[in-house]
Amino acid sequence: MTSLWGTDSATINIYKPTDATTNPSLILSASSMERYQPLVQKAVDYGMSQKGSLNDQVSKAMDYLCVLFGSEILKVVPGRVSTEIDARLSFDTKNSVEKASKLIKL
Repeated sequence: MTSLWGTDSATINIYKPTDATTNPSLILSASSMERYQPLVQKAVDYGMSQKGSLNDQVSKAMDYLCVLFGSEILKVVPGRVSTEIDARLSFDTKNSVEKASKLIKL
């Protein structure tokens, strides 16, 4: 698997990906890069503006950050971007669909 975060446009042009997936480890890695700090700050600001406990705000900020990175991917990769959700929801259809709906609304 190739990460787009550190990849230059020439490599993307060679492989011509048609879709992509975000996952927490790639988001963490990209979040530490200087060029993505505005996205991180935007997600933090969003989380802080939300109601709920600190844990709720952090969770909402992380969801928003995943959506922001997915949007960045769509600038260079046509097609779709899938976002990995918490593996604990794997066998919980109701909550998986609820989480997906929340991400789509962002």
